[in-house]
Amino acid sequence: MLPAPLRLLRPGDWAKNVFVLVPLVFWLAGEGRGAQPEQIAEQLWNVALTVIAFSMAGSGFYAVNDALDFEEDRKHPTKRRRPVASGAVTPQFAITMGVALVIGSVAVAWCVRPAVLAVIGTYIVLQVAYNAKLKRVRLVDVLTVASGFVLRAIAGALALGIAVSTWLVVVVFALTLFLGFVKRLGDLRATDMARAQGDSTDWKPRAGYDSAEDLNWLLATTGAVTMMAYLVYALSDHARGIFGVRATGFALLAPLVFVVIHRLYLRANSGRAESPVTVVLSDRSARAASLLFAIGVLVVLFWPPAETALGTLFK
Repeated sequence: MLPAPLRLLRPGDWAKNVFVLVPLVFWLAGEGRGAQPEQIAEQLWNVALTVIAFSMAGSGFYAVNDALDFEEDRKHPTKRRRPVASGAVTPQFAITMGVALVIGSVAVAWCVRPAVLAVIGTYIVLQVAYNAKLKRVRLVDVLTVASGFVLRAIAGALALGIAVSTWLVVVVFALTLFLGFVKRLGDLRATDMARAQGDSTDWKPRAGYDSAEDLNWLLATTGAVTMMAYLVYALSDHARGIFGVRATGFALLAPLVFVVIHRLYLRANSGRAESPVTVVLSDRSARAASLLFAIGVLVVLFWPPAETALGTLFK
C-alpha cells in the first residue's frame, strides 16, 4: 500500500487528466500531420505541463476536501479508509499540502500560456465554490464536477493554441455527468450493502441522493445522451472535415463505448464504484473495452491502411 501522504493525493485519479490529451491526439491526426518535429516537441511539452498543472490542482483539492469531510467519511464503509478519515494524516497536514499543490499548479500553468493559466484559475475558483457549498446541492454538485472535466479539455486545446471544439465540450460534459452519477450511486449502494451486512453506519449522501431509483434514471439519461453525442459527432460534417473518412472509424468503435458505459452502470448498482477510474482498471470487461477503444482510435487516426480500408468501404 502507498504511504498515507501519497494516497491523500489519489494518484490513481491523475488518469482523469486524459481529457487534456484529447485535443493533442486530434491535432496530431488533423492539422498537425505535417508539423515539424520542433513544433510537435513544443506542443507535447505544453500539454505535458498542462497535465501536471491539473494533476497538482486536482490532488490539492482532494486533500482539502478530505480534510473538510473526514468526520462524514468516517461513517462511510469505504471512505473511512481515506488517509484523513482513518487518522493516518491530520486535517492540518492535508490542508497545508493541498494549498501548496494548488499554488504550485498556478506556477506550472503560468509556464504554458496565459490562456491555460486563466483556465486553471477558473478551475480553482470552481473547486473552491464546490468545497464551500456546491457539493451539498443536489445535481449542481455533479454539474460542477463535469464542468471541471470540460475545463481540462479546454485547457488541452488552449495549450496547443488551437480553437476549442464545441463537440469536444458536449461529449466530455455528457460523459462526465454520467461518471459523476456512477460515483453517487456506487456510494449509496455500498452503504446499503454495508447496513444489510450488519454495519451500523449512519452515513448519508451530502447532496441528498437517497434514492437509487432516481440515480438509475439519471444514469440511464446521461448514458444515452453520451452515446448519442458520441455517435452524432463521429458522423458529423465537422468530424469528417477534420479527419475525412477516418471519422467513420469512430462510429465503428461505438460498441466499445457502450460496453464501458454498461459495465460502469452495473458496478455502480453493485456498490463497487467508488471511483470510475477504479472500475475501468479493475473490471475485466471495462478494462478490455477501454484498451481496445484506445488502440482502435490510434489505428483509425494514424495507420494509413485503416484509412484506405475505410475509404473503400464507406465512400
